[in-house]
Amino acid sequence: MINTLAYQESINQELDTLKNRVRNLIGRAHWGEEGRYKEEILKSILRSRLPLNLSVGTGFIMNQLSPTTNDISKQLDIIVYENNKAPIFKEGDFVIVTQNSVKAIIEVKSKIKSSRTDKNGLYKVVQKFSDIVKFPQVSRIDENRIFRGIISFDYDGNIESPIIDESLRISGGIVNHFSLGGNIFIRHWVDGRSLSPQVHNCNRNFYNIYDLEGLSHSYFISNLIHMTTSEDLSDRYFMDFPIEGSKETKRNRTVCL
Repeated sequence: MINTLAYQESINQELDTLKNRVRNLIGRAHWGEEGRYKEEILKSILRSRLPLNLSVGTGFIMNQLSPTTNDISKQLDIIVYENNKAPIFKEGDFVIVTQNSVKAIIEVKSKIKSSRTDKNGLYKVVQKFSDIVKFPQVSRIDENRIFRGIISFDYDGNIESPIIDESLRISGGIVNHFSLGGNIFIRHWVDGRSLSPQVHNCNRNFYNIYDLEGLSHSYFISNLIHMTTSEDLSDRYFMDFPIEGSKETKRNRTVCL
């Protein structure tokens, strides 16, 4: 019998195993190098799972729609882009792409703290990332939005922290997916589309916060796959989202915007 839950848990475990292997070898004195390695780990996993029309790189987005304002973004950890739209520049994994080709943007952090003021605190990380991606086609919050995610291999905090709620409100839907420490998964919903009224009580857009122990990284990746393809993937829902009764059974709370 196929064990889809164990399969998805193994993705989380794979990320943790590789993370710990590098940390054990180089120690905590080289956080920058460890962070770059984690980006490479995630890029490798995405390449093995995304459709062939999508490429994964790191670099910049060029604002070709309003070139006199915010001509180019700051450097982004991971950009998923359509490879049938030629990049402005490409050398290895490094790319400069136009915003119309972008399908996903991801910020990768080694560790995020439950803090308003620390530069590695959730509030500051969300604030900075939200500012970076405010490009006309990139930051839209509707059914045609792109995947904009923050993933942290470790999270120094708990799911009940009010810092999470405050951070989500300043994002306002710009960051639409979070995976914190492999256990906390957060998703932004547009007017509750595809959700029954029983799982939220908001009149407008909102975030749902889920306690997905050992599954949040894999759900982050599965949501990215489903948001970046135009194909019907309903025949693989059972594999990508294996929690019995759906992840809504793991919802901790809702944050209305």
